[in-house]
Amino acid sequence: MATIGRSAAVAWIGRLKISGLIAWLAWLFVHLIFLIGFRNKIAVLLQWAYSYFAYKRSARIITSLPETRDPVS
Repeated sequence: MATIGRSAAVAWIGRLKISGLIAWLAWLFVHLIFLIGFRNKIAVLLQWAYSYFAYKRSARIITSLPETRDPVS
């Protein structure tokens, strides 16, 4: 299972190959199942729902270093 983007994923489960929204929902379900404790599952589900509907990203990728300025004498 792998997520590709917003509401998109791919999954191979035995001979079954799924993609798109169904695979993405399966990925969410599997990850929630492996969390320990009901409170943790609810907390993560609510965080994911907020991030999904508010278009918030939890991870950012830095692609270049910031430019450094020469000190003024």
